[in-house]
Amino acid sequence: MHALSTLDDFELMTLLKADNELAFGEVFKRFDSLLFIYAYKKLQNTEEAQDIVQEVFVQLWNNRKDFVLKTTLPGYLYKSVLNKILNSIARKQSETRYISSLQQAIDTDASSADFLIREKNIAELIEREIAALPPKMREVFELRKNQYLSNKEIAGQLGISEQTVETHIKRALKILRTRLGLLVYLYYIL
Repeated sequence: MHALSTLDDFELMTLLKADNELAFGEVFKRFDSLLFIYAYKKLQNTEEAQDIVQEVFVQLWNNRKDFVLKTTLPGYLYKSVLNKILNSIARKQSETRYISSLQQAIDTDASSADFLIREKNIAELIEREIAALPPKMREVFELRKNQYLSNKEIAGQLGISEQTVETHIKRALKILRTRLGLLVYLYYIL
């Protein structure tokens, strides 16, 4: 048998298909460093370049039985490395987009949660201040704000004049504005 180093690529592939590990070793010896340099130039990362070249050789060994060389062996190996590099880059870009999207969702949820907490705290504060209004004034105010009744409807329901209803609402708003401040007042009214 000839020394493996003197065989051409086609002869090496024939031996490789016959499960000859020495032939695989010769292919590895011929192309490993060249493929690594090629991958490194594209990726600028030693570990990634080594991993990709290793994946190509593992794939070559695992598919040796069904392997059909349609081009030259170097052409096949370089193309395999390039495809794996492109897949790696696409995967990284996809991961980056996903992480960015996830971070944006987290940021949005955090600000939404913060807003909801503040809104709840303000609503509780407003409800406490409404509860502290004089009883008749509070009753008139709650009928207006919670049940959306008109002055006439409130007057009819409580047996008081429309003018009295209007006075209670004006006084309630003045008290709330004083106690809660203009921003909270506007928040509740709007």
